Amino acid sequence: MLQNADFRLIWYVGTMGEFGRRMELLVLSWLILQLTDSYFQLGLVLAFNNLSRPMISLYTGYIADRFPRGRVLIIGQALNVLTTATLLAVIAYDFELIEAWHVFLAVFVQGLTKAIEDPSRRTAIFDIVGQRRLVNALSLDVISHNIGKMSGPIVGGVILGAAGFTEAYAFLLVVHVSNLALMTKLQIPDYRGPAQIEPVVRSLKVAVGYAWRSPVLIGLFYITIVMNALAFPVQQFIPAIGRDHLGVGVTLVGLLVAADGFGQLAGAGIMAITRDLRYHGRVFVLGSTGVLLMGMIFVWSPWYALTFGLLTFSGIAQSGFSTMQSAVTMLATPHDMRGRMMGLLSVCIGAGTPLGVVEMGAVASAVSIQWAISLNAFAGLILLLPAIAISPLVWKPLSQAESDADSDAVSQAARGEA
Repeated sequence: MLQNADFRLIWYVGTMGEFGRRMELLVLSWLILQLTDSYFQLGLVLAFNNLSRPMISLYTGYIADRFPRGRVLIIGQALNVLTTATLLAVIAYDFELIEAWHVFLAVFVQGLTKAIEDPSRRTAIFDIVGQRRLVNALSLDVISHNIGKMSGPIVGGVILGAAGFTEAYAFLLVVHVSNLALMTKLQIPDYRGPAQIEPVVRSLKVAVGYAWRSPVLIGLFYITIVMNALAFPVQQFIPAIGRDHLGVGVTLVGLLVAADGFGQLAGAGIMAITRDLRYHGRVFVLGSTGVLLMGMIFVWSPWYALTFGLLTFSGIAQSGFSTMQSAVTMLATPHDMRGRMMGLLSVCIGAGTPLGVVEMGAVASAVSIQWAISLNAFAGLILLLPAIAISPLVWKPLSQAESDADSDAVSQAARGEA
């Protein structure tokens, strides 16, 4: 797969983008802890990071189906460069000027650029490799995601511990500028949807209507909301667990934040060499269950090494969730709707995360961070049961959606009822 030059380049772009994003989240989360000493405001970092998703992701999916995907990626990364350079200028001029709202604004823009980039980048992978090698390509994409997820917090923790916020943010700016340069070299097959361009509102109604008629997509979107509301916000509170429960400094906190990335890397490596996988939804649901079970357990560990190990096992489970989330979405969707369906998926991610992380931060501030995480994970397991029982995700193999020739008829039918 990596012999394909176009895929290799988009793989590098994904790795560097996730590295910068994860390092920036750690640096800014640690900054908020130092400024406010508040679990609730720590949670707001991730809440603001995902706030833009439900507001714009439908439109970014439409953009991915209608405009050159490489150009969309360049615009998103240019916003990252501008935001990082601005915050670095404030930090370098006078660190005492930094306030919590500066951090919230920076992570909001970071989330905005990710919402812009994700539908275009994921559908571009499909365009480059085709259906037959999609799961392998997405597994490699998860590997790149997790290389960034592992190395970003580790490097961020080391630079923060050895130097400080100014040096960490200067390094981040170099990363973002380098990734922007890489993006200018991407060659993505030009696909702009059908010749007849629909108005944006009607086009979005078609996509929503198609998803509503698909039990597979309904089940996947439901589980995505549950996981992003009750499971994945846990990652945002790991710096507080490391500092306050395990009593370690920022360097070891960075390593702990990277722990589930090690597990995801191992799990994605296994799936990258898997052939003829049929039950994509089953892997997706089992991965979700594993993440929730580990979430209930790891927060009670009194030892750093055990906590690290449990988070690594959680990452193995999450690799199944992450790979199959995109694979199921695209395999269950006609070609000319894939960008919009990835946009709908991003809406579900964005809708769940801000509410979940704010609720988890509030409970952590009122009771304890351990009970907040455990109770949310238990609630997530209960809420998975309807999807397991009703959705065909677990019980039926998944094949690609109808051909592009047939998808025009589906779109016309959906438009007629919209």
